[in-house]
Amino acid sequence: MSKLPKEHQFIDLSDYGRPIAKLIANSLKSTSFTPIHVTIAFIISGFVAIYCIIMGYYWSAAFFLIFKSILDAADGELARVKQKPSYTGRYLDSVADIILNSLFLIAIWYITNISIWLCLLAFLGLQLQGTLYNYYYVILRNRFDGDTTSRVFEDKTPVALEGEKQQHVTILFGLYRLLYGLFDEVIYSIDRNADKGRILPNWLMTSVSTFGLGFQLLVIAILLVLGLKAIIIPFFLLYTFMIFVFVGIRKMFY
Repeated sequence: MSKLPKEHQFIDLSDYGRPIAKLIANSLKSTSFTPIHVTIAFIISGFVAIYCIIMGYYWSAAFFLIFKSILDAADGELARVKQKPSYTGRYLDSVADIILNSLFLIAIWYITNISIWLCLLAFLGLQLQGTLYNYYYVILRNRFDGDTTSRVFEDKTPVALEGEKQQHVTILFGLYRLLYGLFDEVIYSIDRNADKGRILPNWLMTSVSTFGLGFQLLVIAILLVLGLKAIIIPFFLLYTFMIFVFVGIRKMFY
């Protein structure tokens, strides 16, 4: 099911795995598998991809990067089809993503001659890109009573939903704030009035979706199999400047 009404649905270039994710979720709907199990599966897929990158198995790395992206969508889909939203799952997903993202880039740094400082800057840029995409997307979803477990401003520990423990929510939210707080603050400082502006057009959301994690992993996968591993880190470093382009468009027209 879509998170947005039909007239505001856009082509999400980072969400190419959604059709397969829905098939996975529907196949698990009547089983004992939970969204947390799927999240654990995408974590495993991510670690296998890291191993393949380091060992030089780039086609296999590409497969597991894309498979990780599909499973990353499947855990949320399973939560929806089972009608069991969860802050525990939402924050575990995000914490796992940022840790894996750092390890993906470290693995790429390891197999190239790129400076570790450029690797660090690329990681910061990668996360800022994803934060802007999530910021705009959550604002859009909140305007139409969408996903109840994602909030525009993640500044207070949420109350646990039915079926989950408050202790788990509190711990995972604390980790989320520790790992994402700086990125959230930077993006908010760049465009603090985005939630008060006009509804962003579909074409702009499609453009910003190139900042989504799924698209980022697809870029890494493609560059690996093309033998262009050395430009992965510079690419994400340079593409970070598009943040100011998209925010500038948003401020000027919306």
